[in-house]
Parts: sequence; structure tokens; C-alpha cells
Amino acid sequence: MASLKEVKNRISSVKSTRQITSAMKMVASAKLHKAQGRIENMLPYQRKLNEILTNFLSTDVTVESPYTNERPVERIAIVAFSSNSSLCGAFNSNVAKMLERTLEDYKSLGRENILIYPVGKKVEEAVRKLGYEPQGSYQEMADKPSYVQAYELAGLLMKEFLEERIDKVELIYHHFKSTGSQVLTRDKYLPINLEKVAEEATEITVEKSRFNNDYIVEPSAARLIAELLPKVLSQKIYTVLLDSNTSEHAARMLAMQAATDNANELIQDLTKQYNKSRQQAITNELLDIIGGSLK
Repeated sequence: MASLKEVKNRISSVKSTRQITSAMKMVASAKLHKAQGRIENMLPYQRKLNEILTNFLSTDVTVESPYTNERPVERIAIVAFSSNSSLCGAFNSNVAKMLERTLEDYKSLGRENILIYPVGKKVEEAVRKLGYEPQGSYQEMADKPSYVQAYELAGLLMKEFLEERIDKVELIYHHFKSTGSQVLTRDKYLPINLEKVAEEATEITVEKSRFNNDYIVEPSAARLIAELLPKVLSQKIYTVLLDSNTSEHAARMLAMQAATDNANELIQDLTKQYNKSRQQAITNELLDIIGGSLK
């Protein structure tokens, strides 16, 4: 059995750790609140953009856009989103595992035909461990989501797709549903599926039936939709970036809450052990005293 001093030192150590995890939980909670605010501020723009797109897609318009072109996949780009720091549970390891499974699906293409764009330090490290060279570094964007940087990344991916240097783009990220639920998602980014876009837009757009679709559009509805698609694609990258960042803070807050709870339980167990050892030591001393007086 450990000595009283050792148990006391361990109690002190666990209390110090509890202070750290409790402070980190409060910081993560504040950052989560801020991240949720960014999502709420972005939603009106996204709703209006989706409303316009849905209204035109619900008509019998034939849309021709290079972003919808399906072609045999010979070269693929994968954009994976993680955090820059750890202590957020299985958040980063789950992204790395999903990335590894995705690479396994496309291993027939050859390593030279798989381009990985890592957004976040942890997934960037995972990419190097898997033997791939990251296509740039986007660590700043993972910490501080920026529409400008998201727009630039989206523009790069769209340009590579239009020039047929890549045939498909996939996204790997956590979708924030609630504080206790972050869903790991693998999503096709390019070529864009207009039917899926219309379905998603319909889910977000409220009271769709009250909008009038009888518009006169110049030069044409198809041309307008074609012009809207790059904006939708840019918005998608920014939305995913906010999703991932918010999920990170939620995961870290939950992880630090669990660590704090575990520390409290451990302190209780150690305190019981300390009191038991102390009581036993006092009892032994009393027995020695009583035994000595009887001699």
C-alpha cells in the first residue's frame, strides 16, 4: 500500500490537473459559443442563396455547367478538415481513419493521382505519416475560419476541376448537429449534383410554397444558375470549415468535461484511500502504545 505522503502528493497532482481541464472546458465553451454565432450570422445569406437556386431548379430549366460534368475518375482531390491542437477526444483520429479508408478506396489510381488538401495541423501530420505530400498548408484557416481563405481554396479546386487536372473532389469533415453530436461526414464536392443541391436547399428554405417562380430572367435561367454554382461551391467550403471548427470546440468541451469528472472521481477514491491509510496508521500506533504499557 502506498504511503500517506505518496497518496497526499497524488491527490494534490490530480487537483492541479482538474484545474487545468476545468479551465480548458470553459475556454472551449466560450469558443463554441462564438463559433455558433458565426454559423447563425452566415445562415441568412445561405438561406437566400439556396432559395434563389431552388426556385430556378424547380422549373424545367436545362442546366449546362462544367461543374456538373461527370467523367471517369483518373485523378482525385481530397480535402480533409481537422484541428491544429489535440485534447478533443477522438475528433482528429476519426478524421485520419476516414481519410485512410478513403485512400484505400482510390488506391487503384496510384499515389501520384491522389491529391490531399489538409485543413488543420493534425490531419496534415496524418497525411505525411501515410506517405503522401500535402497540397499546401491551411493551418491558419482551421484555427480562424475565413471566408476569403475558403473562397481561395474553393477557387483553386474549381480551377483544377475545370482544367481537368482532377476529375473528382471529396470532403472529409465533422458536421455539427449539436453540442453532444458531431457527425463524421464524407461528401462529394465536385462534380456538383444539382438534384442533391436542390434537396438540401429545400430542407433549409422555409415556406418555399409562398415564393413565385414565374420570373422573366435575362439572359436566361440556365445562365443564372450556371453563374450561381461557383458561389454555392465557395459557400460550401466555408460552411464545412465552420462546421468543422464548431465541432472541434464541442468535442474539446466534452472531452475536458469528461476529464474533469474523472479527476473528481479519482480525488474521491484517493481521499478515501488516504483516510483509510491514516486511520490504519493511527490504530497501529495505539496498539503499539497499549502493547508497550502492558509489558
